[in-house]
Amino acid sequence: MNANRFLLLSFLLFTLSCNTVTQIFTPSNTAPVPTVALVETATPAPEALPTESATSPVYVPPSCQGIPMATVPAATALFEPTPVLADNPPIAADVQLSIFEELVDTVERVYVYPDFNGKDWNAITADYRAKVQAGLDTEAFYTEMEALINELGDEHSQFQSPSVVALEDAELMGVNDYVGIGILIQPLIEKERITVLSVFPDSSAEHGGLKSHDSILAVDGVPIVQDGEAFPHRVRGPECSAVVLSVQSPGQPPRDLTFIRYHIVTSLPIDARVVNTTDGSRIGYIFLPTFFDETVSGQVTEALENFGTLDGLIVDNRMNGGGISTVLESILGHVTSGRLGQFVSRAETRPLDITADPINNSQTVPLAVLVGEDTVSFGEIFAGVLQDSGRAKLVGQTTLGNVEILHSYYFEDGSRIWIAEETFDPAVSHANWETAGIVPDVEVIADWDTFTFETDPAVAAAVQLLGHK
Repeated sequence: MNANRFLLLSFLLFTLSCNTVTQIFTPSNTAPVPTVALVETATPAPEALPTESATSPVYVPPSCQGIPMATVPAATALFEPTPVLADNPPIAADVQLSIFEELVDTVERVYVYPDFNGKDWNAITADYRAKVQAGLDTEAFYTEMEALINELGDEHSQFQSPSVVALEDAELMGVNDYVGIGILIQPLIEKERITVLSVFPDSSAEHGGLKSHDSILAVDGVPIVQDGEAFPHRVRGPECSAVVLSVQSPGQPPRDLTFIRYHIVTSLPIDARVVNTTDGSRIGYIFLPTFFDETVSGQVTEALENFGTLDGLIVDNRMNGGGISTVLESILGHVTSGRLGQFVSRAETRPLDITADPINNSQTVPLAVLVGEDTVSFGEIFAGVLQDSGRAKLVGQTTLGNVEILHSYYFEDGSRIWIAEETFDPAVSHANWETAGIVPDVEVIADWDTFTFETDPAVAAAVQLLGHK
């Protein structure tokens, strides 16, 4: 996750432990160059959108029914991202230098690695100071500050411009505001596709038949991955316009589906359901895509209340890119309690103490957690402490090990830095998860786009591990 919060001398607001690239269609800042020839044609007259009926397979959102379909030139529809980032206000050269010096001082005071992760920090800062002093426009300055923090090489600490701060804060509050079809995705660059992690309830995607584990190969005939780069923003476009996606479900040939884009303002949904078993047991399943959404903990509470008493519970953390500590601790409180470890900084330690908050039999229900290479940060810590304390068994793949805890500091222009300020020490094993990752009890290797929920080998292994079938 990116990093920056607080005015220069402001105190830590909250701690955070990563948010990966898994986002709801966050577009790139520049439009890719078209790779197909575009023939200029007359713009057709607006055409009223159909309403959903037995003869119309295309779902039309209520906000789009009976209004003219948006029409745009092909190049705009296919190649220009929907703007989501506001322009950053210009900042003067003296303010840039002040921010730079404060950023450098913050890193030198609190960065968890006293040796700056093996980097020559003095040489790095001297190089960037010279760039700032030579003069940069506002956007170039923010780009250079991002690059400066990336030089630390921990793949966790990040700098954010004011516009990115605003976008991410909205995401944290569960406000996803964009025009699209209603899906959470993750790029699979090597497979030249993006895969669907979850589908928003009552969305165009859900009504159109798109499901988790489906893959999108092309948008209006244009590949969604080209030259090693994914362009998921191509699914977005004008409100009430149609988009044709080339979709492939696991084990099935590709097919074309048409969706109507609409204005989405909602929180990120979790997936909660009861697993079908042959022995009559009630096994709950909860998919947690992130801890970087304050509505997630409430959704988990509601799911556990709706489940009632369970014979087993599976928490799917395979795509969990981390988030904030309050969401982590709230969800942990439903399934465990006590001192689970401690956060360790250069100056002090602080405990991870969890107070029990049972819902039905959630504190005692047999528990399995699914993990994988996309389980990051607080996602890793969540799974790791449950395994370390003996509360849960883990199924899946060894995580990559990225459990530094980020603290946030704001600067005077509204930019911020998330800086790796702590590591985590588990209470029982005292294992170094940063280097070893979290190792599952049962290894299951399967790519997300190769199975459905019903054929998920990790879910099947978890059910068996819980003593059911």
